[in-house]
Amino acid sequence: MIPQLPLALRWPRRQRFEHFHPGSNAGTLAAVEQLAHAAHTPWLYLAGPTGSGKSHLLMAACQAAIQGGRTVQYLPLASIGNRAAAIRGVAGSEFLALDDLGVIAGDREAEHALFDLYNQAKAEGAALLFAAEVLPVQLGLGLPDLRSRLGACQQALLKPLDDAERRNVLREQAATRGIELDDTVLDWLFNRYARDLGALLDLLDQIDRASLAAKRRITVPFLRVFLRESEPGS
Repeated sequence: MIPQLPLALRWPRRQRFEHFHPGSNAGTLAAVEQLAHAAHTPWLYLAGPTGSGKSHLLMAACQAAIQGGRTVQYLPLASIGNRAAAIRGVAGSEFLALDDLGVIAGDREAEHALFDLYNQAKAEGAALLFAAEVLPVQLGLGLPDLRSRLGACQQALLKPLDDAERRNVLREQAATRGIELDDTVLDWLFNRYARDLGALLDLLDQIDRASLAAKRRITVPFLRVFLRESEPGS
């Protein structure tokens, strides 16, 4: 069994439902919240590209389930070596979230482990939440029974926020800190850095601390200096 860790040590502070910006995904957010808060809710399978918020929702659901008194496990399968052993190790938890499901495609032991976990969770009344880049029929699983089980889950497609939505979120988050990001600054950031919202918000944290320390407004010249000095080896 993978040990339970204290909430503050295990979950990133921003990975909560209240920090998820749904855009056109409001219905999916509501379905995940319901699964996290209520027993006997249909299991859910999230599909969407990188940057669409899948991991955010899985971790937010885990935190909500913990706060509701349930035992929880989150498996980021892409970063786990022995995936079959890890999947078998979470059996018995009341709420299970399995991320990056596509990486087990073609791994016979991992596929069978997930099939067994699915059946055990169903028998024990546990809740399962899955996430992958594509729907179950597109995963390329070698085990037909597993493909059928996953296909029986409620399925939801996640769409990434578009550029205008990401810019609005970044501007709003900056405003809560008393920072005004003008269009010139936003253009510069979006042209040079990954448009993944989580990465941009992490960058905003760093920029905010640096501007406070330097007692300077956030402008393009300030960003050039800050980011040059923060590069490894600078």
